[in-house]
Amino acid sequence: MSVEATDTAHSSVADAAPATTVSRQDLTVIYLLLVSAFVVILNETVMSVALPHLMVDLNTTASVAQWLTTAFLLTMAVVIPVTGFLIQRVNTRPIFILAMSLFSAGTLIAAAAPGIEVLIVARIVQAVGTAIMMPLLMTTVMTLVPPAARGKMMGNISIVMSVAPALGPTISGLILNYLSWRWMFIMVLPIAIAALLLGATMLRNVTTTRYAPLDVISVILSAFAFGGLVYGLSSFGEGGSDGPVISPWIPIAVGLVAMAVFVFRQLRLQKQNRALLDLRTFLSRDFTVSVTMFVVLMMAMFGTIILLPIYMQNVRGLDTLQTGPLLLPGGLLMGLLGPVVGRLFDRVGPRPLVVPGAAIVSVVMWAMTLLGPTTPVPFILAGHIVFSLGLALLFTPLFTTSLGAVKPDLYSHASAILGSTQQVAGAAGVALFVAVMSLQMATREASGATPLDALAGGIRVAFMIGAAISLLAVVAGFFVRKPAAPPGGMHGH
Repeated sequence: MSVEATDTAHSSVADAAPATTVSRQDLTVIYLLLVSAFVVILNETVMSVALPHLMVDLNTTASVAQWLTTAFLLTMAVVIPVTGFLIQRVNTRPIFILAMSLFSAGTLIAAAAPGIEVLIVARIVQAVGTAIMMPLLMTTVMTLVPPAARGKMMGNISIVMSVAPALGPTISGLILNYLSWRWMFIMVLPIAIAALLLGATMLRNVTTTRYAPLDVISVILSAFAFGGLVYGLSSFGEGGSDGPVISPWIPIAVGLVAMAVFVFRQLRLQKQNRALLDLRTFLSRDFTVSVTMFVVLMMAMFGTIILLPIYMQNVRGLDTLQTGPLLLPGGLLMGLLGPVVGRLFDRVGPRPLVVPGAAIVSVVMWAMTLLGPTTPVPFILAGHIVFSLGLALLFTPLFTTSLGAVKPDLYSHASAILGSTQQVAGAAGVALFVAVMSLQMATREASGATPLDALAGGIRVAFMIGAAISLLAVVAGFFVRKPAAPPGGMHGH
């Protein structure tokens, strides 16, 4: 088995090189995946600043426009569980080619989309490629990097995962100020194709494939489970006379029932090692606590990412060119702090980083409940920078702790579970924040408030809900521990 072989290799060179080094060949593989991940992550947030612009340009409402983000996240949540199966069955290079081909095709469709419906379809195709890329990157890193160096490597990964989302709004703001929204995709397309060609020629296979059966029923159940929950939550945002055709509680109920059946089926199938998602990962307390924190943080982060541009443009009257740069310093700070936080994690473990990080995020969320039509722009900028500092202290330790807490043969399942819960939580956060904002707006306008005051009030209440949820992350932070790494390191928990 490849894991034992890796162990032997590490122990045989223990005197010459401590188990904190990664070979040049392995680093080449990781950095190729990182470049590609940068492109797909950049694409995730390029829409946030553009939503108010697209609502006008394509003559659509906020509840429809949010599907450009929600459909993307929902697709990822449905596809990611299957990547656990793919990574076991197919080698690194073919999976990479599949992921980047799909992403490039989706980008091309988006650039040529005649309206909002085709644009949403294009985002779904992009999301399928993105969904495969992220677990592939995480599983590869966990396979190639020894435990003592994982914090540092995850810190390097967090540069990409922080700077790319921060650049997204800035780039889209610049494009929307001078060019058509189509250029957001036209400019990404050649980069995506270049990454595809580079990976196809230079990437080598690093994983050992094994037979893993695909349970089709589990795939269908997971689609209904995640799809029902997110669709139901999103429907709450469709208030007013054009409200949802069916009650939002119906898809939510379908989602909950499907999720219960899905979980029951996985528990049965994992006894024969046939589960789509092996839930034995949750037997690790560290993994379970980390995933719980991710759920809370993703809801808070994606809700904030969607509401801040709406607030800055529709309440404070800033244009897209001003909005993007306001969100850039925070993302750059997260990127700069990534390697520092990674090295600190290797030295002190997660709790001294995670607890202050969660507290900072929560404090900023509560501060955002004070936003109004006259809030000074420097206050918003400072708030976002401090918010990003809190997230920087959280993401690297939580990624490293959650994946390091499971056995190597469960890495692909852990990556897939982590990815799925992140995306569902992100979609739920977007849906929840927009729903609360829309309902509060309608209530306040009915009471005689001006549209501007109604929108500002709706945004404040949405942030209040997010702030209350963020308190759960503060409590959970006290229960995060550094996973024990046995001698030789690669045998898991």
